[in-house]
Amino acid sequence: MSAEKGLVTVSTPACSGLPIARMRSVYRVGDVEKRLDKLPSRDHETLRATYERMLEKGPERFQVKPGGLPAMDHLYDEMPNFNEVLDDVRRQLALCQDSRDALEITPMLLLGPPGIGKTHFAREIAQLLGTGLGFISMSSLTAGWVLSGASSQWKGARPGKVFETLVDGAYANPVMVVDEIDKARAEHAYDPLGALYSLLEHDTACAFTDEFADVAIDASQLIWVATANDERCIPEPILNRMNVFEVQSPDSAAARAIALRLYQRLRHAHDWGQRFDDVPTEAVLERLAAMAPREMRRAWMTGFGNARLAHRSAIELADLPGPGGKRQPIGFMQ
Repeated sequence: MSAEKGLVTVSTPACSGLPIARMRSVYRVGDVEKRLDKLPSRDHETLRATYERMLEKGPERFQVKPGGLPAMDHLYDEMPNFNEVLDDVRRQLALCQDSRDALEITPMLLLGPPGIGKTHFAREIAQLLGTGLGFISMSSLTAGWVLSGASSQWKGARPGKVFETLVDGAYANPVMVVDEIDKARAEHAYDPLGALYSLLEHDTACAFTDEFADVAIDASQLIWVATANDERCIPEPILNRMNVFEVQSPDSAAARAIALRLYQRLRHAHDWGQRFDDVPTEAVLERLAAMAPREMRRAWMTGFGNARLAHRSAIELADLPGPGGKRQPIGFMQ
């Protein structure tokens, strides 16, 4: 079903050397035209618009891979508790370098407590590879058919996230993040994870059919990254299709290094950062190191703001939010 065409290069800052991009067809134009011709003249306006959009955009998308091993040292430094996952990604990248093979990354599941950076890691991988990103938060899922779409016969039906990411995006191999996959809840008519049984298998994903559009699309090049807190809530057939990594909270030394790098990154990213000291005090750094990585950025921003209000160049302990990021109560003093 898929076709690969001319070789081009694109530029992304994360890669050492120019990434390679082939053109790959993610659906057949003839299939779309047949579906459009069969639509009745009235009704089905959303479906008609979908087919017309597919024809207008055309089926070809960039299939990107790094031209060599991308620079990954910064990821090892920024996320030391993800070293095992990074090692696995690096091995798989090495297999396709200096070859005509497409980039293949085995679907991965990142297990670990909340706030340790799982979702951030997934976004960093998308940036590293220089491809697009699709994001699905299963904890806020309002429809079981978000992955695979719902039949156009249903009121309010629309295509699923996989279809939209491939058809509306520029890439044939975007990173697809399924955040908090263990929070998925089945409805009476739809299993929100049902589509993954075929999407995570290369042979069946190459002709994945969205229930709304009813046109086969090539989803075999998607790079799947799922996150979860508890694997017991994930069906065994899903787990068997993925590389499962248990990500631990960073130890004290690693957490301290993460906090320091985040301080320096925020300081250098803003013009107001020049008003602050090059490094924070040891006491402040120790306080930040006790927080989950997810909380660190908010704590630093609060500290920067409070220090600025006090016309200081250094953040003090009193500038930081209280334990757990709780706000101080607002009210009259007794």
